[in-house]
Amino acid sequence: MPRPGDGAPRAVTLISGDGIGPLVTDAVEQVMAAMHAPIYFERYEVHGDMNRVPDEVMESIKKNKVCLKGGLRTPVGGGVSSLNVQLRRELDLYASLVNCFNLPGLPTRHEDVDIVVIRENTEGEYSGLEHEVVPGVVESLKVITKFCSERIAKYAFEYAYLNNRKKVTAVHKANIMKLADGLFLESCREVALKYPSIKYNEIIVDNCCMQLVSKPEQFDVMVTPNLYGNLVANTAAGIAGGTGVMPGGNVGADHAVFEQGASAGNVGKESIVGQKKANPVALLLSSAMMLRHLQFPSFADRLETAVERVISEGKIRTKDLGGDSTTQEVVDAVIANLD
Repeated sequence: MPRPGDGAPRAVTLISGDGIGPLVTDAVEQVMAAMHAPIYFERYEVHGDMNRVPDEVMESIKKNKVCLKGGLRTPVGGGVSSLNVQLRRELDLYASLVNCFNLPGLPTRHEDVDIVVIRENTEGEYSGLEHEVVPGVVESLKVITKFCSERIAKYAFEYAYLNNRKKVTAVHKANIMKLADGLFLESCREVALKYPSIKYNEIIVDNCCMQLVSKPEQFDVMVTPNLYGNLVANTAAGIAGGTGVMPGGNVGADHAVFEQGASAGNVGKESIVGQKKANPVALLLSSAMMLRHLQFPSFADRLETAVERVISEGKIRTKDLGGDSTTQEVVDAVIANLD
């Protein structure tokens, strides 16, 4: 039963991001206003070519505990580090969650896909420990710890238990990286013993990719180290309908950042930005996850239902889904379908 004050509007930090980011974050703002959702946004301009996330933005996220963000372009090579990785580290957003599922009315090669990829978000190959040993030789360290491995395994099994999921699959490469991925597997096995009602199995990452594209319906919840999770989530998103419709979030003990689930194409192409034809569905569904996280489930349900109606009708779709609609046309259609 709601407690007094549970309906008070909540502040959410909003990072518009690069590329299509301003378009799709504006779409979310319009839909939230139309729903009269009990949130308000504190908007900040952050771009991927900055040296670090500005202090006032970090302070806002730490105060509000919740952030919604558009994609941040990460420079390839060079000396600028990823702001996405900085956010995850500084806020200890140790779990990345991407939900890849079939949307009714959106044709895909596979049916009955409903996969949740839970990825360790703070260590592994993303530890950022690289150096040049001698000219022409670079050493990059992959760090795996028992603490972080157990923590992500517990989160995956707890998620499965609370959401009536039947199976957790650990993705690894322990046949080659016997100590690092071996430690990750050992941690998953120990946690699995505490959840006897949930089936547990393991799969090597290369076989996992092959199985994903041939028989994805066999997977339920997948728990992975950092790099594998990025690859698996983007592959699963492509199978289930594309990166433009897959929601996601990054959560820790105290903070949560919600964004498009699959990182591929999250800043879009310049032509899409210029034509204002970016697909806002992924971020709209991510904002529904955010509403549920904020304990506003009825608003989350209304938003998800409206988006599903628009997709199912098939009249208003952006180019990536086989149509030619603009971002604003999708927003207008979602608002029109709100109960």
